[in-house]
Amino acid sequence: MIDVFADVVCPFTHVGLRRLVARRADLGGDEILHVRAWPLELVNGEPLAAEPVAEEVDALREHAAPDLFERFDADCFPATSLPAMTLAASAYRRDARLGEQVSLHLRDMLFEQGRDIGAPEVLADIAQAHGLDLPAAVDRTSIDADWEEGRRRGVEGSPHFFLGVQGFFCPSLEIERVDGQLQIGFDPEGFEEFAERAFSPR
Repeated sequence: MIDVFADVVCPFTHVGLRRLVARRADLGGDEILHVRAWPLELVNGEPLAAEPVAEEVDALREHAAPDLFERFDADCFPATSLPAMTLAASAYRRDARLGEQVSLHLRDMLFEQGRDIGAPEVLADIAQAHGLDLPAAVDRTSIDADWEEGRRRGVEGSPHFFLGVQGFFCPSLEIERVDGQLQIGFDPEGFEEFAERAFSPR
C-alpha cells in the first residue's frame, strides 16, 4: 500500500495519480494507492478558491499534462472538498481497491468532466456507481485523523507520497514561480525513479 496525503481538489495530485496508475499498469505492479485526506481548507484556514486552481490547471495543461483537464470548469469548482474526501474514506473502509477507484473517480469528475464534486447529487452518482451509500454528513473524525497523521509524518503539501517511511512531495512535477508566473514542468527522470521504487518487488 502506498500512502498519499492529498486534497481531492488539488490538480497536482490529479496529474500524479493518473501518471502513477498508468505506469503501474505498464510495470505490472499491484500496490494500491491509499489516498488519505490532506484537507487544504483546514491547513490554510479557508477553502481553496477556484481562480488559483484554474491558474494551476492552465499551467499544467500547457507545460506538463496536455492530455488532461479536458473539460475542467472553474465555475463548477466545489466550495468545500470535505464531503468528497468523506466519500473516499468510506470507500476505503469497505475495501482498499474500492477506495482507490472512488478517489480517482472523484478527481476525474472534477478535472475531466467539469462537475462540482461538492454537490450532493454528483457525490450520490459517484457513490451509486461504486455500490456505496452516500455519507449523511462530513466525517471530520476521519479527516482530522488523516490530517494529524500527515503532520506527524512530515507532509509538506498535496500530494505527498510515502513509500514505507520515506516521503516524496509531488514527485512527478517541478513547480516554481518566475517573475510572478507559475512555471510547471514534468520531471520524467524523477517520476520514473519514483515509479520503479513504488512498484518494484520488496
